[in-house]
Amino acid sequence: MDKNKLKELLIEYKQRFLTSRTDLVRREVQDNIEPFIKFKEVVIITGPRRGGKSSLMKLICDDLIKKYKVSPSNILYLNFEDERFIEFDIGDFAQIYELFLQINRPIGRLYFFLDEIQNVAGWERWVNRLYENENIKIFITGSNASLLSSEISTALTGRNRTINNFPFSFGEFLTFKNYRLQENDFYQIEKRAVIKSLFQEYLKLGGYPEVIKINDPTLLEQYFKDIIYRDILPRYSIKKIKEIRELCLFLASNLGSIHSYNRLQNLIGVKSLNTVKTYLEILEEVFLFFRTNLFDYSVKRQIYNPSKIYIIDTALGNSISFKFSENIGHIYENLVFLELKRRNKEVYYWKSKKGKEVDFLIKKGLNIEEAIQVSYNLNDNKTLDREIKSLLIAKDEFKIKHLSIITEDEEMEKEIEGEKIKIIPLWKWLLTNKNNLYF
Repeated sequence: MDKNKLKELLIEYKQRFLTSRTDLVRREVQDNIEPFIKFKEVVIITGPRRGGKSSLMKLICDDLIKKYKVSPSNILYLNFEDERFIEFDIGDFAQIYELFLQINRPIGRLYFFLDEIQNVAGWERWVNRLYENENIKIFITGSNASLLSSEISTALTGRNRTINNFPFSFGEFLTFKNYRLQENDFYQIEKRAVIKSLFQEYLKLGGYPEVIKINDPTLLEQYFKDIIYRDILPRYSIKKIKEIRELCLFLASNLGSIHSYNRLQNLIGVKSLNTVKTYLEILEEVFLFFRTNLFDYSVKRQIYNPSKIYIIDTALGNSISFKFSENIGHIYENLVFLELKRRNKEVYYWKSKKGKEVDFLIKKGLNIEEAIQVSYNLNDNKTLDREIKSLLIAKDEFKIKHLSIITEDEEMEKEIEGEKIKIIPLWKWLLTNKNNLYF
């Protein structure tokens, strides 16, 4: 790559990256990243396209400058998805470091922010050399979990920390909307009404930052096309795009449902079960859909039982599905799943021998610590009895201490057979059931 062109890019990106920003929302995941800043390990930030990874890098940079007094001269940022890097190859990495030193003349530890670096083949060898030989803290983003993990495994094993960055949680959505949650807001009618109104808006818009900013969920259709045509097609050499598109549309229309490989094979008309498995793996690698396994102490039975499928963003699902708006209960279930993933929980679903199902079992270490049912409303006593019975069966099976039902607006605590079951609205659970509350 031309040296002068690369120099221009270094200067341009530096100026833009360091520009003062007042419109960015602090991300919850920053609390997970901050403990690693002082250590040398490479921090790898993964997540879906347009989910806010680049903005997260800017927020980390702001923390470095304000909290840790890092000089701007010690900071480099490049985005390798810029088409101007089309001629860039592994041999040009050495030029980056040399030009950076010439332009900035930094003193002390350096901080490199490398966005969508998986677009350059062989990147991990350069990063590994910097890690070994230079005093540099490196932050990397990527929209493909498989490409990053396979490359990391060859050069950076034990030398990296991986952080998943999702679209906005409901708490982050409130912050973006300039609503500062206070401890007593849940107990004030007016404040509670505002929160519930904003929750309805969150259901409509989802968590993608730019969609919320311009208040236009139709943008999500373009996000879906970008994932298909920029993340999947060129990187996986998929020839029959119609098959994978139809699979996406079906999954988005049937969230939270149990899908066997045989059923999906018949639905999209592919010849092989292995093709279905490959497609699902790809959709997970690009952070579009997630699979949740049936809990079983036998790993083999976990693998061979059908999975439940969830999407990265409920509004995105609504934009591409056939009947998404009809499945409000599954929308709620999907939101609970995403929040559990944000909290780094190990999540499964479960079925008893008699077919009683629990939406989520939360495993910690060797134990199941919580069972959660999601039900849009409990107005029907039969529904309430069914949800409670499933929880009690799971409690007896796994000696679970915490039992919950997440619903639209009911809130109470029931004691059944000496066991307490917490019933809580989803909007409130999203804001309170976490290590760090929003007030």
